[in-house]
This record gives sequence, structure tokens and C-alpha cells, in this order.
Amino acid sequence: MIPELTIDFCGELYPVDPATPFTVGREADLILDEDNTFLHRQFLRIEWENGMWWLRNVGSALPATVSSGEGEMQAWLAPAGQLPLVFPLAGVWFTAGETTYEFEILIKQAPWEAVSVIPQTDGSLTIGAVQLTIDQRLMVLALAEDILRRQARGGTIPTSQQAADRLGWAVTKFNRKLDYLCAKLDEAGVRGLHGGPGKLAVSRKARLVEYCVGTQMVTAADLPLLPPRGR
Repeated sequence: MIPELTIDFCGELYPVDPATPFTVGREADLILDEDNTFLHRQFLRIEWENGMWWLRNVGSALPATVSSGEGEMQAWLAPAGQLPLVFPLAGVWFTAGETTYEFEILIKQAPWEAVSVIPQTDGSLTIGAVQLTIDQRLMVLALAEDILRRQARGGTIPTSQQAADRLGWAVTKFNRKLDYLCAKLDEAGVRGLHGGPGKLAVSRKARLVEYCVGTQMVTAADLPLLPPRGR
């Protein structure tokens, strides 16, 4: 029996037929945003093959972040990459241009169940060997605020200056803390936060947000930690 797979985008449900590949993009079975030219016409494809559901990145430039429902398992899906879908719920995040998108994949009778992540007693959360400090949590929240408030609908990621202003920090302080957190996550094996030798990770803020939201290092419940606007 083939497990039933459904995509949830902004509350609209799209059942996927195992006999036909299902595409996601600008001109696809699931059209996320037909006006965003940074988004591939067909970016992701979901299909049943060899006894499993697969998510494939069929685009040429954009990566995607894929996380299990509670954020315990997380993967970075680069162009030409593929990933088996084995959990009852998976979240998918990716950034095209200035907009970050999210949708969920639901599978009935999925083969695996995830194990919950347990917060530390001091309120911090450890993912691998990396623990967010209070300032790091605030920094990520400032970057992810629009996405967390909009939930499934596309949100934008601010510039470093805008995020620093949101926190009342100097931009040099913000960038220093951003550099440090990206380096620590990179050391812990999180991909996409640094470019190759001599190259800047142009989209590292987007990748950082995707990772932290996908693994639930920050959630909408953390937004009250941000200072009130207008200060």
C-alpha cells in the first residue's frame, strides 16, 4: 500500500498522485508565486519511486531546507539533490530573491516517527553541539520575524542594518555575532552558511533563518522576546 501524501501550502491541500510526479515552482502543479522571477519555473518535484516518496531539487540554483515536523531532523537539499520522505510531517523552506517560502508535506502511515527535541532547563536549545545564547536568539528572531509572523505565507529577511536597528544594536555588533553563529553552525556541520575559498555566503542570512526555523531553534512563541517597536 502506498502511503498517502498531501502538500499543505497556506492552508490549501494538494493530494499527490503516486502515478504522476508533482512539481513546485513558478509554473508548476503548485504555483507558489508566478511573479517572482528568481523562483524556478519548476524547482522541486515529489514522486513515488522504488517503494518510497522522494523530494528532488530539479532547479539549477536554489537550495531548500527540509525539516521533520518537530525539527529533530534537518537536511539541505542542493540543486540535483534528492531526499526520501519518511516522516509524517516535513517542512520545506527556501528563499528566492527577497522572499522566503514555506510549505508542508504530510504522509499518512509514514515509515518513521521522529523523536522530540527536549529544551534545556535554562531555556536554551541545543541542536548538535551549538547552543543559542540570548543575544543569538534575538539576532535570529530579528532576521526571522517577518517569516514567523506570516507563518506559511512568504516573508522577507531584513538587511543586517535593519535587523540591528530592530534590536537597538550597532550594525558592527550584529555582524560580529552573525559571523560567530554562522561559523559555529558551520563547524557543527550545517551546510550553506559559508561559500568556497575567498567567497562570501551571499544568502547566509536566508540559510540561517531557514535552518533555525526548520529545526525550531526559534518559533513564533519567541517573538515577544523582541523589543517593542518604536523604541
